[in-house]
Amino acid sequence: MTDLLNAADHAASTKQDPAQSSELVVSHWSPAGAAGGVVRTYSSRPCSTAPSICILPPALGGPRDGANPAVTRWLQEQHSNGAVLASICSGAFVLGETGLFDHRTVTTHWTYEDRFRIRFPRTKVDTDRIVIDDGDIITAGGVMAWTDLCLTIIQRFLGYAVMMQVASGFLIDPPGREQSYYSGFNRRIGHKDDAIAKAQRFLHDTDGKIVEVSTLATKAGLEDRTFLRRFQKATGHTTTEYWQRLRVSNAKAKLRDTGLTIDQVGWEVGYVDPSAFRRVFNRIVGLSPSDYRRRFSAGRRVAA
Repeated sequence: MTDLLNAADHAASTKQDPAQSSELVVSHWSPAGAAGGVVRTYSSRPCSTAPSICILPPALGGPRDGANPAVTRWLQEQHSNGAVLASICSGAFVLGETGLFDHRTVTTHWTYEDRFRIRFPRTKVDTDRIVIDDGDIITAGGVMAWTDLCLTIIQRFLGYAVMMQVASGFLIDPPGREQSYYSGFNRRIGHKDDAIAKAQRFLHDTDGKIVEVSTLATKAGLEDRTFLRRFQKATGHTTTEYWQRLRVSNAKAKLRDTGLTIDQVGWEVGYVDPSAFRRVFNRIVGLSPSDYRRRFSAGRRVAA
């Protein structure tokens, strides 16, 4: 991130009007141990001002339980002074401790979704998105989503032309891809509703091909209306959205790993109407089935 942002600063300095001043100073900050504060440990230029944006980086070890109170207080102070706060992947768990995620929509890595919902129940999580820019709060999905976040920041502070120059120079896609291209299906089993869990297991055992509400409600031992209400509360999806996402997840695997045509894949995962399959796949993934195959298949030459 430091190299990418410093490259953006250099690119901006070569483009800007000499009469204008636009510097992007990159600093690293760390807790100051027993003193309980947060101090600057690196700066790309001499600088004594407070940061305009604070980024919580990812960690390969995954989310940690709890957060350093000194870091939480410092982030709250920076935000109250006008700084933008940002997180990448598991960094969202640290940023969430500030309380600033309440009643907002944020993202983190899709495999952490259940843990995040349990820990921050007043936050809406959208793990289909790779970056969610909410003005004063920006969140990014997986570990490598730092590239998307940094380009988003570069575009905001230094402009589109600089962002595109940096993206071209580093051979990375400009903002626009989504986490839904890569994610698998999250079963959302962190809830405590055993009846709904039975219906979920049945849906997965049948690959989402038996989806009548009456059948699912019977598996859960509930009346239809009660089942629908509790299912959405527990999983965050309606039953229709849930089985559609399950089918699309299965379709992704077949598009990547088999030589089946697009229509055959749709049929295999439960769609009789090929156009309905394409429409649902595109809505959930953000790519058409053929575009997904071209991007992620194992290199097989297959019919569309």
